[in-house]
Amino acid sequence: MPVTHLGTVVAENAIRFLGHDTHQHDEPHLIYVVTGSALLTADGGEWRLGRQEAVWLAPRVPHALRIAGGGMALGPTLNPDDLPRCRVQPLGAVPAVIEVMTTALGAAPGTAEQVRPFRQALGRVLRNLSRPYFPVVLPTHPAVRALARDALRTPAATLERLAAQHRMSPRQVQRIFLDETGLPFTRWRSRARMNAAVEHVLGGGELTAAAREAGYATRTGLLRALSRESGIPVSELTADPAGALGGRRAHPAPAPDHV
Repeated sequence: MPVTHLGTVVAENAIRFLGHDTHQHDEPHLIYVVTGSALLTADGGEWRLGRQEAVWLAPRVPHALRIAGGGMALGPTLNPDDLPRCRVQPLGAVPAVIEVMTTALGAAPGTAEQVRPFRQALGRVLRNLSRPYFPVVLPTHPAVRALARDALRTPAATLERLAAQHRMSPRQVQRIFLDETGLPFTRWRSRARMNAAVEHVLGGGELTAAAREAGYATRTGLLRALSRESGIPVSELTADPAGALGGRRAHPAPAPDHV
């Protein structure tokens, strides 16, 4: 019997391990893949998650989870105030989240009183990730907003390809991005990618993994991009990335409707 079938031993808990059909929660919710891989459908989008990757959901977001054979996932609800910065916030593999979830699996809390400290610990980690380092406001134009979300899911896709998929011209997309976000498309997407890297670093990850998480080919490329956008010298980012980034946020908080 595969080890993951042990998740069905306690029948009432099997749904959290093996996937579920569309439903929603009144509280914020975390999807965390323990092992294997999974496909999350939420708010009309899809996210493919690998081992130890997570997605943070706002309250009342309809979602479904399909787990590949041999995989297993957890779906803890969170305290009401522990809200993501958007309805669906992909986190990737954040070491601090992994540490809390691994500890929770080992401790196996059963009562509400036992669950509380783990929920609080997870909330502290997530709150540290909820504010983007670089403001990245979503466009309001419906087609360009959808294109922006696709651009974040597929960082390698060119503007030309994304524009064609949404039946627009690259020039039209560029104009709307500049009008509605204050940034050209390329810089907007670069900031969004860097936010993913900063989240990883502030969550306890190291730079090479952060670069991979954000879609950068090399650690050096990420360092140069972060330094250029934040004004923090590469030497500081190299010596103590979490300290440099956590101690000096280069930009004010973004508008409410941000990525």
